[in-house]
Amino acid sequence: MPFPHASEALSRFTVLDLTRVRSGPTCVRQLADWGANVIKIDALTEDAGGEQPGGPRRGSDFQNLHRNKRAMTLNLKDERGLAVFKRLAAKADVVVENFRPDVKKKLGIDYESLAAINPRIVYGSISGFGQDGPYHKRPGFDQIAQGMGGLMSITGAPGEGPMRVGIPVADLTAGLFCAMGILTALLEREVSGKGQWVQTSLLQAQIFMLDFQAARWLMEKEVAKQAGNNHPTSIPTGVFKTSDGYINIATTGGRIWERCAQAIGAPELYSHPDYATAPSRSKNRDTLNAEIEKRTVTKSTETWVRELNDAGVPCGPIYAIDQMFEDAQVRHLGIAQDVPNDEGRHIQLVGQPVTLSRTPSRMVARPPEFGEQTDEVLKEFGFGADEIGKLRDAKVV
Repeated sequence: MPFPHASEALSRFTVLDLTRVRSGPTCVRQLADWGANVIKIDALTEDAGGEQPGGPRRGSDFQNLHRNKRAMTLNLKDERGLAVFKRLAAKADVVVENFRPDVKKKLGIDYESLAAINPRIVYGSISGFGQDGPYHKRPGFDQIAQGMGGLMSITGAPGEGPMRVGIPVADLTAGLFCAMGILTALLEREVSGKGQWVQTSLLQAQIFMLDFQAARWLMEKEVAKQAGNNHPTSIPTGVFKTSDGYINIATTGGRIWERCAQAIGAPELYSHPDYATAPSRSKNRDTLNAEIEKRTVTKSTETWVRELNDAGVPCGPIYAIDQMFEDAQVRHLGIAQDVPNDEGRHIQLVGQPVTLSRTPSRMVARPPEFGEQTDEVLKEFGFGADEIGKLRDAKVV
């Protein structure tokens, strides 16, 4: 295959990508970045000129979601297009989709239909609320899942109403969990020889991400509340003003709290009975934070970051995104990566946050143009030139 692999880790797998918008493409991006042969199926009904469900095709969002893939066009609403897709699925390892649950059945590309052709197929599905149940036909969006999944009730300042998180956390985590499920199913297939249907939803992913806050309710029947920038259990932990901005300080126990009090020049706070124990610090959180901030406003963020880290107190600046990418450690990690392209365009995207020592992930190919590799892909799957020509004439591809 002439298309370069982003890694050797998953290079033996072929993935058919039917996803749109964010959760599905996030899932498939994981597979593409680790070297899978990903073929994005562009529907002929989409706007080939630029506008996509994830924004313009050459826009930053679309580019970040669809690197390291190839693309072909296909009309799945035409019987001939469906036949083409089934020929591809017969040889593929993975199919990923995030249609509403009833759509794939209507198109005839549901798991049962494809497993009858290829019993080894691993079929990944992401929906808003699940593949069945009372809400399964509802359209799912990230903010809806944030609200129904409990996240907005614990985000934001107390008394100011629910607040969404600044990233599409339900979309992103549903995509990541689906990718993990697909990889787990591929590992199991090596034992059983059989594929299976991998399912997740924005709602499930969001609930899982509540983590200890959800466990507090399930185990202790305690409903978590909004805490703003304060950590709900480790105190003092939060945002404090400095002479030129803000700083995060985190204490996770009595020893670190003692170091913090010493470092800010207020050892008397550590011995004060109102702040001596974790329960007392929790009870007197607001007054303790005010006492700390009286000290932090006297020096710059840079000075406090240096002094507190030297004292063994976890802390850090609060960056805007441009400042974050200029940080020395971020630059050292190399997570902002250039994408090669023949057009000489500047494409710099967010790389994988995981490093493998022998089979690392790389940016090897810019996101494909609309249906860019249609003929190339069809030839690899055994379609002849005459057959491809007829499909084009019939507007199937």
